Amino acid sequence: MNSFLDFFSNLSWWGWLFIILALVAIRDVFFQKKHTISHNYPIFGHLRYLLESIGPEMRQYFVANNREELPFNRIERSWIYASAKKENNYEGFGTDRDIYKHQHIFINNAMMAFKLPEDHPNHVDKTFLPCAKVIGEFHKRRKPFRPASVINVSAMSFGSLSAKAIESLNKGVKIAGAYHNTGEGGLSPHHSHGGDVIFHFGTGYFGVRDEHGGFSMEKMIKLVESNPFIRAIEVKLSQGAKPGKGGVLPGAKITQEISDIRGVPVGKDVLSPPNHKAFSNIPEMVDFIEKIAEATGLPVGIKAAIGKLEQWEELADVMITTGKGPDFITVDGGEGGTGAAPPSFADHVSLPWVYGFSDLYKLFQNKGLSEGLVFIGSGKLGFPAKAAMAFAMGADCINVAREAMMSIGCIQAQVCHTNRCPSGVATQSKWLQSGINPPLKSERLAQYFKTFRKELIEISHAAGYEHPCQFTMSDIEMNIDDHSLSNKLHSTFAYEKTTVPFLGMQNLKDCLYLGNHPKSQHKN
Repeated sequence: MNSFLDFFSNLSWWGWLFIILALVAIRDVFFQKKHTISHNYPIFGHLRYLLESIGPEMRQYFVANNREELPFNRIERSWIYASAKKENNYEGFGTDRDIYKHQHIFINNAMMAFKLPEDHPNHVDKTFLPCAKVIGEFHKRRKPFRPASVINVSAMSFGSLSAKAIESLNKGVKIAGAYHNTGEGGLSPHHSHGGDVIFHFGTGYFGVRDEHGGFSMEKMIKLVESNPFIRAIEVKLSQGAKPGKGGVLPGAKITQEISDIRGVPVGKDVLSPPNHKAFSNIPEMVDFIEKIAEATGLPVGIKAAIGKLEQWEELADVMITTGKGPDFITVDGGEGGTGAAPPSFADHVSLPWVYGFSDLYKLFQNKGLSEGLVFIGSGKLGFPAKAAMAFAMGADCINVAREAMMSIGCIQAQVCHTNRCPSGVATQSKWLQSGINPPLKSERLAQYFKTFRKELIEISHAAGYEHPCQFTMSDIEMNIDDHSLSNKLHSTFAYEKTTVPFLGMQNLKDCLYLGNHPKSQHKN
């Protein structure tokens, strides 16, 4: 016995390493049956799984070039990080982007840029850029809302994101004068730090859910009355990541706090069904929207990824016949977002934003509804040039999700659905989110928004306009091959956007918030 103990006590670290590796090899060959590679190549087989697990990080930092990564390449991420930190976000020595690549965007600049009058609001605040339209004016809601910023935080729920991430986003939009969409996880205390909020719910009705899992109007009314910072309500029909599938929040992310807010069990996967219980067809949906708007006084809109258009055409016809319907439509791109989804859905179901939005906008325009409705774009539009294109196509506001996450620290690790987000943004781990400093991160979100707006204003001025709502389809070209084959947007998508009534930025400043009822941009 003593000699046995002496043998182990005298072992060098090399000896211990040999024993450990031998035990691993015995386990690989004789006991584990799951992995052929580690059975056939004991010890060395584990190296393959290790390299596979860190493959995305290796490619991100050492292999992929600046422009080839997806969903956001290194240049795009670096621009967001630098903008959020108020660092130099310029490039030197010309662009390294392939400007002859298919679908590259060209913005046609004017011979002489727009010159600001001496008393212009942008002399005082170079980032002042409110929405040119009023949400809720179309259907004469009691509490219409003009967003004070054309860029805002898209739907991301508490549960999907951490408490400190949500807090940082809400404090950030307060500083930036933007709004914060709650996502479908309900309104949490972390959404209540002073920023304007759009309350969003889906088929799970979290936050306004009755005991049977259906919608509760009583809870909706109480929620709105108790939280006057809720400025509008959004009903989710589908999302770009997985339209028609419903949502899943893994049980590992369901804490007691999330359970209380959503009304679901702790530690159990939360499944949102593909369909709503509150309505099953277009007329019922319109009635549902009207009941919420009447009960709360707030504008009510819908969010969806776009595919087939038959039901959208039916919606437009019902709106024309009844004079009722949504006050705004948020169009989500099929290129996916923060929601986890099977590759078959993320890669193939629903149209990318440019195709989906152009199809939908053209349909509502042909029905004579594009002037009154507010259109919100959501789908990798968090960059000034892409936003200019979106405004030229008819968007009135931009919602950003992943770009907002990156501004507060997301590193695109793409493990949002595992509860192991290394930056603490998309996890409920107390340890991982302890690295988030909300006062600092909120300033970075706000600075990203301000930089975005400043550069979008400058691009608008370069094109000869005061506000991006003035962009037309002829101002943007999209590359197809060489210049003889490139088309302006109106040729590419076969429509001209409806002119947005715009009386000048000073008018927007004067009527942005007069009490709780912002004035219209329309002339009497």
